[in-house]
Amino acid sequence: MQNFKHICVIGLGYIGLPTAATFAAHGVKVTGVDVNPHAVDMINQGKVHIVEPDLDALVRDVVARQKLSAQLTPVAADAYIVAVPTPFKENYEPDLKYIEAAAKAIAPHLSQGNLVILESTSPVGATEQMAAWLSEARPDLTFPQQAGEQADILIAHCPERVLPGKVLQELISNDRIVGGMTPRCSQASIDLYKVFVKGDCIETNARTAEMCKLTENSFRDVNIAFANELSIICDKLDINVWELIKLANRHPRVNILQPGPGVGGHCIAVDPWFIVSKTPEQARLIRTAREVNDAKPEWVIDQVKIKIAEFLQANSEKTIKDVTVACYGLAFKPDIDDLRESPALEITKKLAEQGLNILAIEPNVSELPKLFPTNVKLIGVEDKDSADIHLILVDHKQFKANYRIDSKYIVDTKGIF
Repeated sequence: MQNFKHICVIGLGYIGLPTAATFAAHGVKVTGVDVNPHAVDMINQGKVHIVEPDLDALVRDVVARQKLSAQLTPVAADAYIVAVPTPFKENYEPDLKYIEAAAKAIAPHLSQGNLVILESTSPVGATEQMAAWLSEARPDLTFPQQAGEQADILIAHCPERVLPGKVLQELISNDRIVGGMTPRCSQASIDLYKVFVKGDCIETNARTAEMCKLTENSFRDVNIAFANELSIICDKLDINVWELIKLANRHPRVNILQPGPGVGGHCIAVDPWFIVSKTPEQARLIRTAREVNDAKPEWVIDQVKIKIAEFLQANSEKTIKDVTVACYGLAFKPDIDDLRESPALEITKKLAEQGLNILAIEPNVSELPKLFPTNVKLIGVEDKDSADIHLILVDHKQFKANYRIDSKYIVDTKGIF
């Protein structure tokens, strides 16, 4: 069993920082690396730059015990975990530039026996591509694609599969899929994760591990697309989609998900395109689901326009410039601050670009994104009464229970009201 005394985590975002802190909490020395100086400074002060339950206390503790530190560049370590973003380009082609940059940054520090794990959700073949970049930078070392089980450097893919809001619990309790480029690579990775993982570590190869994460998120995307399409059909037929789904789900083998304003986040809204990009002729259902979910925000905007027209008809003294729309939620899911690929954010931005006065109600952020339209004002949850139109985009806990909106001009994409 391999012993890891020092690991280096590249990327200190929503996955990298909790992972680094959890290793540190279990006695491993961890150096975290990020290109964002603000994030590095915050972490070294024992603070966090992201919202995740209990993460602030954990980071404060491991930094105080000198088990976790952060810096802008990698260092020599026993193992490296790469947890950087993998966005796509305008034509939905995967963009591996951050993985490439991470590989080139750690390459000078590698030595015989090191393990490099790619955790970033990636298209099939990305782990092999990372290994190729490392090999190109370090011709003095051997890698699995050249030397197989005898390689100097071990390479694996182990995708994260945690739920924002429950990351610290699920990092420990969830099963992990471990895809080494060779069985020895897989075993070394399992040895590392077993420092804290209580779930099973299931061995496979790198390509299957990559495809497994994409499959999990595409499964969710297809099922959400079904719910979103149902909501559009029900609106056309004057049927309450929330009641319909509740009734249909009483069938013992039916479990329809809840519709919403679209699909967001760094996984479900992105990962299916990685499959489509590799196999465009075969991934027809996956592509269609993505298109259904990507089109939902425009449908929501159309519903808002209908409510605005009704409001102006009832208030003939007012013009479109007098209309104020309250947008409830900007995050991509309830009770977090993560705005990545958020349909709520996209809808709010597009409504603002049409010249409307927008009140954004997002209790999990303290400021709006930079470059956001200036006619969007961030307000508190109780300051909604000056709005004419109310658009429910995220079912944050603050909007449920006893929250009341006294208006007939409500567009509710989450079935709260």
